[in-house]
Amino acid sequence: MTQLKELPLTTLQFYATAPYECSYLPNRTARSQVATPSHFIHADVYSELVNAGFRRSGLYTYRPYCDHCKACIATRILTNQFTPNRSQRRALKRHESLQAHVLYLGYQAEHYELYQQYQNTRHAGSEMDREDQDQYMQFLIQSRVNSRIVEFRDGPNDAHPGRLRMVSMIDLLDQGISSVYTFYDTSDPGASYGSYSILWQIQQAVDLKLPYLYLGYYIKDSEKMSYKINYKPIEGLIDDHWQLITEG
Repeated sequence: MTQLKELPLTTLQFYATAPYECSYLPNRTARSQVATPSHFIHADVYSELVNAGFRRSGLYTYRPYCDHCKACIATRILTNQFTPNRSQRRALKRHESLQAHVLYLGYQAEHYELYQQYQNTRHAGSEMDREDQDQYMQFLIQSRVNSRIVEFRDGPNDAHPGRLRMVSMIDLLDQGISSVYTFYDTSDPGASYGSYSILWQIQQAVDLKLPYLYLGYYIKDSEKMSYKINYKPIEGLIDDHWQLITEG
């Protein structure tokens, strides 16, 4: 782990949580290191924290701090060097008609309805499947950093503004974009909305002259988290240093 004394974050305090059940690997417990107080974590400070392996869930800023496991690896895509593979090119082609709209952070009932549909389909029976409106807002709508909502819609016509297909939450950092969370319409089993969202964010980073897209934690043995290795070149924060991940 990066030594906290190396960070220009003298106003923050850090504590380790009690052990809890790991969400990604069976029969394991996990712990997190949490940065507080949250009202001191503004955009510049958060950029430094992300570069040290932290992530955000609402106002809660954390990184893995497990006693005997280093499976979670913070990742970032090198946006200027990225080249899509064959399946990613297919995703770009399939969804090229989607129209992206960048919005300020705020609650919209249509977004929440799509979020509920996504959780009911993709995470049925989990805690996320049971989240109410307040929990949704705490998770995705609360932020003290430079956050945006990106909604993706079908092309509009005279009678309809275009069906909402996907919503991505992103944070804009000094050195890149941090992909917070994406949810989408699950009614089309052949769609590749999740892949398209990542590819769109990569291109946005390139357009903004930002070298990185921070993609959260890569976990090799987790089906939910191992897909990130498909976006190359990708770096991981390993032994306190960002270095290329070559496996996969």
